[in-house]
Amino acid sequence: MTGDRITPTRDNLLRARLQLGRVRKGADAVSRKRQALVGHLFRIARPAMDTRGEIARRVSDAAAALLDALAVNGVDAVRAVAEPARRVEVDVTPAQIWGVPVADVAPVERVRRTLDARGTPPGSTGSELVEAANQYEALVELLIGAASSEVRVARLADAVASTSKQLRLLRERVEPRLTAQIAGVMHTLEEREREEHVRLKHLQKRSG
Repeated sequence: MTGDRITPTRDNLLRARLQLGRVRKGADAVSRKRQALVGHLFRIARPAMDTRGEIARRVSDAAAALLDALAVNGVDAVRAVAEPARRVEVDVTPAQIWGVPVADVAPVERVRRTLDARGTPPGSTGSELVEAANQYEALVELLIGAASSEVRVARLADAVASTSKQLRLLRERVEPRLTAQIAGVMHTLEEREREEHVRLKHLQKRSG
C-alpha cells in the first residue's frame, strides 16, 4: 500500500478505510488544537502589543531623561553614577500551553531601587540623574515583565503555523489520496464481481 496505487484486494480496502478513519480523527484533533492555540494567541496578542507600545514610550522617556542628565551633569558624572555595573538576575520557569513549551520570566529582586539601594547619598546627585536612573530601571522592569508574553506570542504563533501546515497536509493531500485509493479499489472489486457474475451465468447456460 505504497504510493497512489494499492493492490485491489478486500484486505487492502479494509486497511485503507481504517487508515482514512484514523487520518480524519487526527485531522479533527489537530483542528481542535489549532483553534485552541489561535484563541489563546488572540487573548494574549493585544496585551502584548499594548506592552510594546508602552515599552516604546518608556524608551523615549528614558532617552530624554538621559539627555537632560548629560546636559546638566556632563558625561563623567553620568558614568560615575553608573558604576559599579549592576547585575540583574531573573528566574525562568518552564511552562506549557497545549503542549507548546513556553516560560515564565520574573526578576529575582525588584529592579527599581531607592537612592540608598543605589548607594547614592541624598543631595549628592542632581535630580536629572536620579530621574534618568528611575526611568531606565522602570524600563528594565517593564522589559522583564514583557518577556513572558513575548515568548508566548512567538511560540504560539509558530505552533499555529505548524498545526495549520499539518492540517492542510492531512485534509488536502493524505485524506484525498486515501479516498481516491478506496474508490479505485472498490471500482476494481465491483468490476471483478460483475465479471465473475457474468462468467457464472455463462457456465450455468452451458451446463444446462
